[in-house]
Amino acid sequence: MSPREAILALNLLPSFGPVRITRLLEAFGDAESVLNAPAKSLLRVEGIGPETAKLISSWQDHVDPAKELAEAVERGIAIITREDPSYPKHLLQAYDAPILLYVWGEITARDRHAISVVGSRRATTYGVNATRKLTYQLAHAGFTIVSGLARGIDTAAHESALAAKGRTIAVVGSGLARLYPPENLALAQKIADGNGAVISEFPLHREPDKQTFPMRNRIVAAWCQALLVTECPAWSGSLITANLASEYGKPIFAVPGPIDKPSSAGCNQLIRDGATLVSDASHIIDDMGDLPFARSNELPLTETREEPELPPEEAAVLAAMPAGDEMSIDTLIQHSGLPSSAVTAALFKLELRRLVRPLPGFRFIRR
Repeated sequence: MSPREAILALNLLPSFGPVRITRLLEAFGDAESVLNAPAKSLLRVEGIGPETAKLISSWQDHVDPAKELAEAVERGIAIITREDPSYPKHLLQAYDAPILLYVWGEITARDRHAISVVGSRRATTYGVNATRKLTYQLAHAGFTIVSGLARGIDTAAHESALAAKGRTIAVVGSGLARLYPPENLALAQKIADGNGAVISEFPLHREPDKQTFPMRNRIVAAWCQALLVTECPAWSGSLITANLASEYGKPIFAVPGPIDKPSSAGCNQLIRDGATLVSDASHIIDDMGDLPFARSNELPLTETREEPELPPEEAAVLAAMPAGDEMSIDTLIQHSGLPSSAVTAALFKLELRRLVRPLPGFRFIRR
């Protein structure tokens, strides 16, 4: 048995969570030693009773890790463990970090620069529009959008990230062979096809239940650099995700809503409790600091000092702005030779890239 099959076998055992598996690994050194340990030795580990010890000792009667691994390969799904380089390092700060992850798609180095977006499944038009605007801006600025593939706000967040030609990570509360909700299968396929990844810590055929969704939420909270709640009522699970993110030391942002709408009561309460009110992605970007491409510590200094390659219209507007000179939109239209609509759109994108700064009176200056 390979080390990957051994850790997979532990994860497949029913009623086994990451905390107990971690204790077993710390006690015996590796997964294969846990599976081969006598029951009396297993009983010495905190949280392991007679029934659990018996289950581990007879694991071959209950699970087939080789079959699970073969099906994952057939479906194009990778299984990564905490020891794999591609395992998201942000997750390790959670005391109950997943033992392994099923990954449909690809996790890349840039996905560590992530904003999690959460909210109500029963989203209003207001909530969906706010989510689409903010998520599009954040994804365009280079942040990976992490959400839960649920109906409502999650779906709007993933779709807007794709529309911005950005990356998005969908963390699901079921096995990847039992994707939930089923109507989002096409969306999940689009994410996995080169635009991010759909991930789960659950065995392939695990059905969603009341336990799997809170477990999913802790991954959403731990993965990100900051968490954005765009719309939720006072009893929403999004508030639990926000509390988890706060415990992990992540800044919390919330979109305010009408005071007479229950659908916004949760966001308004978050703001009262200290979350940052946000109505535009620039509020988040300003608090977070530089954009992802300028914030990476792993890039050579020569790359971080160079301006990114820009689309033609953005490059033309930036070239029309001498360093240190304040420029009006009318002057930029004249100097760039572009129509007003193109200049306005380019300025918005350059502002998100933190290459220009807006000034009072609809004037701009190059950073």
